[in-house]
Amino acid sequence: MKALVYTDTEEVVFRDEPDPVPEAGNVLLSVDACGLCGSDMHAYHGLDARRVPPLILGHEVTGIVQNGPRRGERVIVNPLLSCGQCDDCVGGRAHLCASRELIGMRLAGAFAEYVVVPENSLLTVPEDMQVAHASLTEPTAVSLHSIMTAERVLNRPVSEARAVVIGAGAIGVLAALLLQSKGCREVYIGDTGELRRQTAEKNGFGHVYDPLSSEPQAGSFDLVIDAVGSGRTREASSRLARPGGVICHIGLQDDAPGLDTRRLTLQEITFIGNYCYTMSDMLAARDAIHSGKLGDLQWLEHRPMSDGASAFADVHNGVAAAPKIVLFPST
Repeated sequence: MKALVYTDTEEVVFRDEPDPVPEAGNVLLSVDACGLCGSDMHAYHGLDARRVPPLILGHEVTGIVQNGPRRGERVIVNPLLSCGQCDDCVGGRAHLCASRELIGMRLAGAFAEYVVVPENSLLTVPEDMQVAHASLTEPTAVSLHSIMTAERVLNRPVSEARAVVIGAGAIGVLAALLLQSKGCREVYIGDTGELRRQTAEKNGFGHVYDPLSSEPQAGSFDLVIDAVGSGRTREASSRLARPGGVICHIGLQDDAPGLDTRRLTLQEITFIGNYCYTMSDMLAARDAIHSGKLGDLQWLEHRPMSDGASAFADVHNGVAAAPKIVLFPST
């Protein structure tokens, strides 16, 4: 099969790889589409010790089952794998399982014509759902999960809240769209990339700002979503949250200092670390996309997987205007 393989820091190569063979309990999937994620970029930059080259990256995948009782079915994959037996798994929090794995991390991922995944990781794709939209389910679940955790502790309903999203990549954009779908009173979205800000303005993701030149009023937001996760964005989150507000930290760019724990303590600001999603979040994300709650999704960019090296390079160099690039093996 053809696959896009991470071979070294800032290097991915489209080349021939052996066809994967499913073992018991797994299925072979012919990949229809797979989204390029920020965690893939983290590996590309040589910053993820868990993703060791050579490795096929990619986990935001939809495709067609090639074997077993569900053969021929169009599916979305929950790429987060867990033991299924620990207290967290049994309690519905498989994303916190100590044995969790992710395809495209240590296991071969989906930037390829075929990928092997567990049969119990499959979600059915509605018949009229576009392929690219189906591949967006996993990142949507990440954003949905973060907002759900915030709703548990917000002082007032989201519909009465002012929210700011830091980062206009896919996770940030999807968070902004989900907040809008819930009737959030006011949504701001900031990004340092000019092209992404232009895309955000064009598609109405919220009040757009450049964190390098301006910032909304400090201490004025009920909810802050940090979809970057750097020292600088943690500093910004600490400033922007209002007393009694909530910070949802999704991004994992670095572990540099920046969070103002003194202000968080004195102002009773809740800080929530958000990691991945549950299967229920995946199902809710699929349904939100399919129902049109997140709009027409015209901001997605489609590219052939054979052009994957340039897609990685464009994101790396900040010249990709789209919050999400989706790669297609068959084009």
